Amino acid sequence: MNYYIIAGEASGDLHGGNLIRQLRLEDGQAEIRCWGGDLMQQAGATLVKHYRELAFMGFVEVLMNLPVILRNLDFCKKDILQFRPDALILIDYPGFNLRVAKWAHARGFKVIYYISPQIWAWKESRVHTIKRCVDKMLVILPFEKKFYAKWDYDVEYVGHPLEEVVKKQLQVVSVKPLSDDVSLPLDKPVIALLPGSRKQEVSKKLPVMLQMTEYFPEYSFVIAQAPSLEDEFLQSLTGDNKQVLRVKNNTYELLKKAKAALVTSGTATLETALFGVPEVVCYKGSPVSYFLAKRLIKVKYISLVNLIMDREVVKELIQQDFTAKNLRYELSRILNDAEKITEIKTDYAALWKELGDGNASQRAAKSIVGFLGKRED
Repeated sequence: MNYYIIAGEASGDLHGGNLIRQLRLEDGQAEIRCWGGDLMQQAGATLVKHYRELAFMGFVEVLMNLPVILRNLDFCKKDILQFRPDALILIDYPGFNLRVAKWAHARGFKVIYYISPQIWAWKESRVHTIKRCVDKMLVILPFEKKFYAKWDYDVEYVGHPLEEVVKKQLQVVSVKPLSDDVSLPLDKPVIALLPGSRKQEVSKKLPVMLQMTEYFPEYSFVIAQAPSLEDEFLQSLTGDNKQVLRVKNNTYELLKKAKAALVTSGTATLETALFGVPEVVCYKGSPVSYFLAKRLIKVKYISLVNLIMDREVVKELIQQDFTAKNLRYELSRILNDAEKITEIKTDYAALWKELGDGNASQRAAKSIVGFLGKRED
């Protein structure tokens, strides 16, 4: 069968790559075209457009890039029509993907959504579009099945795909250094900095994170440098601070070595927790975007860890609370307070149990192939 998969972010590329591998195991005749990234391409799909050309964050940035988004949407529709897939598989990225879903459904394509948009957080009205245009929804967060049930929409929980990714990483014994740069001194314990992948978010969060070097001189602070961030950009923020290091394409090895982490909101908060690293979640957006988001977003927390557990497991410092003073206090707690560290480790163990057995990609692929087989019958 032919599959057309659309992911618009780095996390979608990761999960899409694992899904593609499992689809090819379940369907030996699979032909796959995708919007995504290097990982989806390496898994065997034909890459149509890279997510670097698609990733726009926040209300203001989306408005400024609306002509580009509309051109991409038009190109996507034409490419789908030419490929004629048996299934269109959408991975999160709702602003774009829900528009594609409406269009594709109207033309008779089977639409499968893997990794639900976070409509339980905001824009809950999107559930009506999903019910009307999505033939099958595969969710990865335990509470999402209950959320959709209240709208009388049956979805399938397959588990969270990060579990399988992290499990594999934890089983690998590290033999390589964090970086090929031999000048990188790592004789001190490590605090990981995960400031995000977009310049606008990094420029707001990283400077506050870097202030911690003044208060914790006994640690090395290592930035997980996203592929989308140039060396020159990060150098402009770090200056000549010898306590601050950077590593590329090695975030998981960094988390395996870290004593603590300062993490921007998003998938990285869950990754950090699954690696067992005590963390502080940091978020600061533009005043306009935050003003609008605060009035639209309905959830109590911004980190996936706290949302899944439905309580505060990791501390969240948001907008005006994200200050050097507050961050210093919270970082000190997760580094030095033995009781707090034990509490976090216990909560992380409960998080693993809550998520399931860690075979999400396999279950999703089996479900998709089975669903299409039934439809053909």
